[in-house]
Amino acid sequence: MAWLYMLLLLNSCILSSALEEEDYIAPRYNISLDLPPEQRWKPILQHYNVTELKEISNRLLMSMKYQLSKSIICYMADIYLDFYVQEPYAGEMRGIAKTVGVRPCEVVLINLYYETIMACTSIITEDKEGNIYHGRNMDLFLANMFKKITMDVDFIKNGQIAYTGTTFVGFVGLWTGQSPYKFTISANSREKNNVLWKNTLSMLLNRSPVSWLIRNTLNEAPDYQSAVSQLSNTPIISEMYFTVAGAKPGEGAAITRDRNGAADVEHLNASNGTWFLLQTNYDRWLTQPRHDNRRDIGIAALNSTEQENINKVSLYEVLSIPKVLNRGTVHTTMMSAAFPQDYVSWIRVLKESNDFFMFLLRQQHNLGIDLAELLKTLHKN
Repeated sequence: MAWLYMLLLLNSCILSSALEEEDYIAPRYNISLDLPPEQRWKPILQHYNVTELKEISNRLLMSMKYQLSKSIICYMADIYLDFYVQEPYAGEMRGIAKTVGVRPCEVVLINLYYETIMACTSIITEDKEGNIYHGRNMDLFLANMFKKITMDVDFIKNGQIAYTGTTFVGFVGLWTGQSPYKFTISANSREKNNVLWKNTLSMLLNRSPVSWLIRNTLNEAPDYQSAVSQLSNTPIISEMYFTVAGAKPGEGAAITRDRNGAADVEHLNASNGTWFLLQTNYDRWLTQPRHDNRRDIGIAALNSTEQENINKVSLYEVLSIPKVLNRGTVHTTMMSAAFPQDYVSWIRVLKESNDFFMFLLRQQHNLGIDLAELLKTLHKN
């Protein structure tokens, strides 16, 4: 058995670290909407290493490949900031740039970076008692980097939580959020929405970036129906999907957006059997690509769970099924407008399986070993 001992010894460090890694809750901060926009994000930025933030910024900008025409792109971003971006976002981005020590144009470019790159899954469910649960997986390129800067933020106005959202350090918009006791929102990118010239033209036509529209809706809409209307009709830079859930039975919608308005809206209707809505990155009336069958996997899991057993725990489990949960998943956010205190984002740590270890686990009886005891011996030594 010496060969086995040596192989296990080589694998033990990898195995122990993989087994010890667990999902963890994202940090949560407050932002005062009563402060001037330039000052709002400074208290949060002080929790982070400025040098590391600059490195992340450079990596994001390099991944955009904009360095091929860096001066021109930055000049255009400055014009966009000065003449098109409205408050509070212009002031907030200038304040972030000053605090971190980068140019304002770089903060603008980073804020526009993920307008089209999300490959996410959003699910709304209604249980037998009429409780609405909303969960989403945020999937992004460079996921491990985004995990370091993910945070939940409570936006405070006059001493009360006006709305809550999940975002990244340096980003002023929201892709996921909650207006307490009113509604929740998540957005997914729509396939083929990253046509650069169309998105650029949309910006010049003063259409809204999606993440800013979500934040505006959380701040302004007085109820679920108003939120659905605002998200359906406001012109936006890029095509998108919105899932919106209210606090009352039947309040749930999956909105497919063109740049100028809604292309389709599907609603919860538990009495007719539609007790859940699931949105990935493809139009629901089209066949999804073979390489990305998250929708089929998620629907099968929800049907297997059944409405009688759906709750925030079982919904989280559906969002944790392989492929629905994948290497690009940064965080899973769980929320329910009727229970705003339950809002939470989990940073996902994808467990790396070790083929040799799993083989031993399955074959330990045939090999005549007690793997647990052998691992204990290895760690003692």
